[in-house]
Amino acid sequence: MRDRIEHIDWIPTTPEPFYTPTGLEMMPPYQTPDKGTVIYLEEEVRGLCPLQQILHQEGDTTLIFEARFESGNLQKVVKVNEFEYQLTLRTDRATGSYTQWFYFQVSNTQAGTPYRFTIVNFTRPNSLYKRGLRPLMYSEADAKEHRVGWRRTGNEIKYYKNNAGQGRRQYFSLTWTFQFPHDQDTCYFAHCYPYTYSKLQEYLVAISTDEGKSRFCKIDILCHSLAGNIVYVLTVTNPSKGGKGAERKAVILTARVHPGETNSSWIMKGFLDYILGDSGKAQLLRDTFVFKVVPMLNPDGVIVGNHRCSLTGQDLNRKYRSKRKKSYPSVWYTRSMIKRVMEERDVFLYCDIHGHNKKQNVFMYGCESKQHSKAPHMHPRGFPLLLSKSCPDMFSFPDCRFRVRKGREGTGRVVMWKMGINNSYTLEASICGSKLGCRQMTHFDMKDLESIGQHFCDALFNYCVHNKEEHKKVVKQQARVNSKVLNSDVLTWDSSSQTSDSSDSSDPDADQLKLDTKKKPQTPGEHFHSIARDKGHESKTAQDIEADHEVLQALDPVKKGHDHSPKSNSKKEERNMKERLPSKSTRSKKTRTASQAVSFGKSKSARHKTL
Repeated sequence: MRDRIEHIDWIPTTPEPFYTPTGLEMMPPYQTPDKGTVIYLEEEVRGLCPLQQILHQEGDTTLIFEARFESGNLQKVVKVNEFEYQLTLRTDRATGSYTQWFYFQVSNTQAGTPYRFTIVNFTRPNSLYKRGLRPLMYSEADAKEHRVGWRRTGNEIKYYKNNAGQGRRQYFSLTWTFQFPHDQDTCYFAHCYPYTYSKLQEYLVAISTDEGKSRFCKIDILCHSLAGNIVYVLTVTNPSKGGKGAERKAVILTARVHPGETNSSWIMKGFLDYILGDSGKAQLLRDTFVFKVVPMLNPDGVIVGNHRCSLTGQDLNRKYRSKRKKSYPSVWYTRSMIKRVMEERDVFLYCDIHGHNKKQNVFMYGCESKQHSKAPHMHPRGFPLLLSKSCPDMFSFPDCRFRVRKGREGTGRVVMWKMGINNSYTLEASICGSKLGCRQMTHFDMKDLESIGQHFCDALFNYCVHNKEEHKKVVKQQARVNSKVLNSDVLTWDSSSQTSDSSDSSDPDADQLKLDTKKKPQTPGEHFHSIARDKGHESKTAQDIEADHEVLQALDPVKKGHDHSPKSNSKKEERNMKERLPSKSTRSKKTRTASQAVSFGKSKSARHKTL
């Protein structure tokens, strides 16, 4: 579809509650191909996606499905009966797995009639749909007539193992019932609030054409993706006065390495809205830091509607150590950019923003060694503590984890930590909602997600710019409260615990960079040890609790004389990698899938020129 799909932004007047099971939910069995009628089918043949779709006659009440638009995902629809449909999602390109993200269009609707949709090829036994998550629905008629946008929908919601699996392969179904609000309407369904590559481009154009913001925000091309789409990088800082700009530390944020985690883009939007604003705090932050922001690391995956991987079926959040610039350009150039920044100034904080499909709340994963820095602001638990104070109804410090497990060595947060960035984090926001405070058992909406980015800025302000005594008081108070519940160990899987089908061990990345794991500098030519796979929980231990008490002692102004932590071991390694943008002549020809992704980027040529 060449027509661009656009949605209005709308916030519900009250938080939308989780679904509460009644115990009477049905579990429709998987219907084999000989039962029912296939009314929609996308088949990927040699990179092409021909569509089979029944022709509708006048008076036919069969729903019309469509997903051939930016970020859309739906492979097959079987009509079981007049008001029941069985749906199959498309796996990530070049993989046989990763089915979580869905986003599709439905037309030829009838109002006031109960319909049932059942998605039959999920692969994960645990899902937030078991814990109250409800799908999203958008009505074009409601948007036009009442200015109402995405809203939660669904009754009789059930997530369960079905009978479609063969051998060791198991599949799980998500079923729900609902009613369309209008006859002959066009509606959309999605796993989370969509945020497309085109939407990001529009946002960046608005920044670049704003005379005020363009004075302290510079938008550059970091690199091009495999399909030729631009990966943008933003530099945000106030113009320096008297040559003092070199003293500013850097703060680096990235997002959307996993395409289906769309909530990370909404958080990034909230962060950018704040840091580019006119408030006194925003101006002080721009006076204090140089912000480097990569808002969308995987534009190809976003465009084609992948859940986790790139066009080549790779989880880019496992490739930060790789030397293969042409295979993983966005993460290679991001790491190279950060290395170059570290040569020019200290990097105070790195954060990669993600969405989480198994846990509620917002939380962080950090990196921690046995030896911590003496300075409180360099302790990796300090910033999450302040963030939990800034938004206590959404951010959960007890859900944060700071131990580096095997299998995470290729992630952004671990690689940047080993490069010498002490405060290196993954920020995780639930696809569902919160279990805390006044927001208990309610979904996050777009405003909530944006507010998380704004609270991030507030915490950064309190952490480094605001009154130091107040800073110590806040952290100490919050730590006392949270230290009592640090033994909680509820489903501690990192969203990055999943691994792609093509593992690092079988990939030609054997000659990967060996980054700084000790105090002495190391050159890029040295190699990492091979990745050991381990899906163990990142649970709190007695060692973790002791570490939290150490940060309390370090942050307590009464105990300044006691040194409970050895000196920081973070040093800069030698960096001799030079960043070069790929030329058009070196790009190889892609399949139709890649060409389709290219078309979205090139159709915005005028906007690129503006940027």
